[in-house]
Amino acid sequence: MTLSHEEQYQKSWQERQEFAENMQPIIGRLYRNKGIEVVVYGRPLVNATTIEIIKAHKSVERFEGQKLRLRESFPVLEAISKMELAPGRIDIAKLAYSFNFKNDDKSLQLQDYLDTELVSLLNHKDNVKPTDVVLYGFGRIGRLLARLMLERSGPCAKLRLRAIVVRGGKKGDLEKRASLLRRDSIHGPFNGSITVDEENQGIKANGTFIKVIYASSPELVDYTQYDIHDALVVDNTGIWKDDKELSIHFKSKGTNKVLLTAPAKGDVANIVYGVNEHMILPEDKIVSAASCTTNAITPVLKALNDKFGIRNGHVETVHSYTNDQNLIDNYHSADRRGRAAPLNMVLTSTGAASAVAKALPELKGKLTGNAIRVPVPNVSMAILSLNLDTATDRDELNDFLQRTSLFSELQDQIDYTSSTEIVSSDLVGSRYAGVVDSQATIVDGDRCVLYVWYDNEFGYSTQVIRVMNDMAGIKYPTLPVAR
Repeated sequence: MTLSHEEQYQKSWQERQEFAENMQPIIGRLYRNKGIEVVVYGRPLVNATTIEIIKAHKSVERFEGQKLRLRESFPVLEAISKMELAPGRIDIAKLAYSFNFKNDDKSLQLQDYLDTELVSLLNHKDNVKPTDVVLYGFGRIGRLLARLMLERSGPCAKLRLRAIVVRGGKKGDLEKRASLLRRDSIHGPFNGSITVDEENQGIKANGTFIKVIYASSPELVDYTQYDIHDALVVDNTGIWKDDKELSIHFKSKGTNKVLLTAPAKGDVANIVYGVNEHMILPEDKIVSAASCTTNAITPVLKALNDKFGIRNGHVETVHSYTNDQNLIDNYHSADRRGRAAPLNMVLTSTGAASAVAKALPELKGKLTGNAIRVPVPNVSMAILSLNLDTATDRDELNDFLQRTSLFSELQDQIDYTSSTEIVSSDLVGSRYAGVVDSQATIVDGDRCVLYVWYDNEFGYSTQVIRVMNDMAGIKYPTLPVAR
């Protein structure tokens, strides 16, 4: 019996759904029991829905020009689930695509192929100890960091959210804190369960108890009384900026290291993960994760500088408004920021261009920068106008950036889109530091203009998590290795 076109499509869709449904429990067990995070061309599948798994596989064709079917990646996932592996991040789509379409040895068995590709994880033990984490401040970035840690909670989780520190303590405060974590006007509802524990002054989220500590200053807190020891304290307040000021956190008993989620001053290392995380030394007690814009543009600038060389350039950021602006016209100590943020484009300054040099010293003095705050609550864009050392063309430049986003050591930082319809709201929730909009790329010999989108909240928070992992000594490989 010959199936109609509609029946064939429906049968194909049902097959994909079935494979995706069968993948879900395997993906969950691999993460919970072995600490293995499964991804598809960089897209995480832990806690993904069946539709999200199907869409992730569909994206492979955009990059490779050839489909990767779930029936081709499922055997890879199934085989991995039976292997004795140490924790790591495994891209099943890259493994499946390479095995099925790039493998010249047709006699090679899948298990032998995986044994070779995953040898660095094979029969290795995980000796990394969990690290207690305290979020000092619970604003936009603090709550997103909480979400990111909670979605990866479980027996194999190494970053363990133990407490948050906030001012206040008035009646109803705990419920309000929980509500802000539960619901978000931009990023949507929390993916899980949240309840308030009034008796123990905490929030229970996805099986994790988070102590809520009320204090007006770090020296008033003793974390050890809550059984929190050698904690990584993540300062989300932005009040203290240099090593001397941030050292106030060490007056809190139980603090081991401090991470600032803002650009730091003085001798504190400003880290853009993927670019200069090698600067984080085991003995470093205070580190900065730089700014959202610096994280968005530095990986792209590094890739371009390594390939083509950058003589000089200008960075213009079109940035969503932030909490330091006024909702309606009112006094503000900074120029122009007193005008209503939801109603105006506001010309202001940015230190991102000069901050790039802290992570990428070879570009010191080569970049200028400015910023325009615009009436959207999240997702920003950096426009990079650059003069290169080497002439190129649009196709070559875009192809290079696409390959960089997929197969380089910057694959977790740089994403790439070829859509002609994408707008800012489509990038809400992007887990990349920056997303290259290839359709807007302009090249004229040794001059180019690049447009890089970034979720200045969520994308930045994923970079912060990477720095946190590094500071905690959690350094798991991503396989297969970039070639």
